[in-house]
Amino acid sequence: MTTVLIVNDQALQRLGLRMFLESQPDLTVVGEATDCAQAVRAAAALRPEVVLMDMGRTDVDRVQAIRRIARPDSHAEVPRTDPASGIPPRVLVLIPSDGDEYAYATLRAGAGGLLLKDALPEELAAALHIVALGGSVLSPRLTRALIEAVRERDSTDSLDRRRRLSCLTERETEVLAALASGWSNTEIAERLSIAPTTVKTHISSILAKIGARGRVQAVVFAYETGLVRPPWQQPRPRESDFSDQPGGGFRSA
Repeated sequence: MTTVLIVNDQALQRLGLRMFLESQPDLTVVGEATDCAQAVRAAAALRPEVVLMDMGRTDVDRVQAIRRIARPDSHAEVPRTDPASGIPPRVLVLIPSDGDEYAYATLRAGAGGLLLKDALPEELAAALHIVALGGSVLSPRLTRALIEAVRERDSTDSLDRRRRLSCLTERETEVLAALASGWSNTEIAERLSIAPTTVKTHISSILAKIGARGRVQAVVFAYETGLVRPPWQQPRPRESDFSDQPGGGFRSA
């Protein structure tokens, strides 16, 4: 059973979300919050697995709330959500179709997933389960906007990102590039001729070395450092680009 805390300042929307989530056999709503302060307190007190947070068009405060919920260690006044496991709640953000400017900020703050508000009910239910299990969700329609935001960011911390990238082994760099290119663990294992368990080990090591909480943030990091480029920026592939070399099949920068 996945436990959920709803954060939304609209009463009717909260009611609609609660009714839908409670109609699902494997989801349960443990509470509601109407503002950021309530959300942070409720996340600490109710210990939900996922905080489902509505993001407005101009809501900087919610970005800060996401950081306080997803990374409680950085705020002394917010205790760990689960002292036994040390794992804070995951955050799934519902973002408006024209709220692209906050996509990057919410991921940097620690959100485990972004879903457009016009997503289908079954997409929302699936996303909650994925995020609860530690996975990441990113609406395809937000991908390009996210990448563009990464490209346009000020590069003052580029040296630090490059330093963290240089800490990866050659194989870990290949796995990160493949991950950022959209390959699944199974595809990475097959194309790099390694065991699926080895892929998981590499990904865990990559996340630790670059300081990312999950796969979405690792993908952002890969674009930030220029390890991979968006498909529309890549030249047309030549036959030699798909050789039998390890990692052949995706193009890194």
